[in-house]
Amino acid sequence: MGFSAVARVTSDKWIACAIHDEINFGLPVGGELKLETTICNEIRQHQQAVIIDHVDEDENFKGHHTPLMYGFQSYISVPIILKNGNFFGTLCAIDPKPAKLKNPAITGMFSMFADLIAFHMDALDQLDIAEKELKKQQEIAILRDQFIAILGHDLRNPLNAISSSAQLLSRLNLDERGIRIAKIVKDSSFRMNGLIENILDFASGRLGDGITINRTADEDLEKLLVQVIDELQTIWPSRHIKTDFDFKHPVNADGKRLAQLFSNLLANALNYSPADSTIEITAFSTDKEFNLCVANKGKQIPEAAMERLFQPFSRGEVEPNQKGLGLGLYIASEIAKAHDGSLDVTSTPEKTCFTLSIPYKK
Repeated sequence: MGFSAVARVTSDKWIACAIHDEINFGLPVGGELKLETTICNEIRQHQQAVIIDHVDEDENFKGHHTPLMYGFQSYISVPIILKNGNFFGTLCAIDPKPAKLKNPAITGMFSMFADLIAFHMDALDQLDIAEKELKKQQEIAILRDQFIAILGHDLRNPLNAISSSAQLLSRLNLDERGIRIAKIVKDSSFRMNGLIENILDFASGRLGDGITINRTADEDLEKLLVQVIDELQTIWPSRHIKTDFDFKHPVNADGKRLAQLFSNLLANALNYSPADSTIEITAFSTDKEFNLCVANKGKQIPEAAMERLFQPFSRGEVEPNQKGLGLGLYIASEIAKAHDGSLDVTSTPEKTCFTLSIPYKK
């Protein structure tokens, strides 16, 4: 056929979307024809293909105004129906000479191409919808994380005031009830501070390139670990914590971040173990790695929970007094990754152990 086109046909327009012209028909892409002068206008209404081998010999179209106006003898036009059932337009072709178009090969080919065009247009529409939805969700996520970061930052000032006030109260000559209340305030502010730290780290990790670290060539990790133990021991004064440290080689690491990781692991062990049990902590450094293990007795972690333990907002079985956001282990694993290390867990009916391993770097 000398001229073919993909046309958008509406109730008032015929617009060429794509053109193949070998007879100098003269219609460019984007060009329009008067709708009432086209057979496509009729196809829009009945949505059936129209095929003409020879206009002068066709009883239905030999006197039709369209072939007379545009000077063609052979014609084929197939409707393009979108997936939602809406009529888009037509795939049509004309030629000044007669042609044998009414055969399964030709009509099948045109129908197939019309379906492919409809499929492609549906795919483009779906892609456009998906891209808009993705952009919307990304904007929502950024706003949410910004809100979390700002909220966490603004909570720090009043929390610091509460914590300092609790410290001052505990030094006064209080009765037993006053001492107990001051301790509750102190313990609660400590837990809230941990939650805020985790929220800020989670938000900064989502907004940036993950948790950042600042390594020190010869970090005194033993001192930092002892400090964390002392801090948590004030919260759980009756708990027994056993340590076994062996630091023979310096470790290139971010001490503050590792202390944060250790604090999350130790607090987790204290929360999820029996009150009369012992928390066992081992740590050592060799010329190849730094290794830290926090082990506690308690319920075995279910297999289903193990698979998502280091994911944000994921929690295992939670007792009434064990509330949190489920970010502690996620933050700890991200700190391990930032050190090019790994944080793993094993859990049996007898013991649960979280193990940090960081390759030694000079």
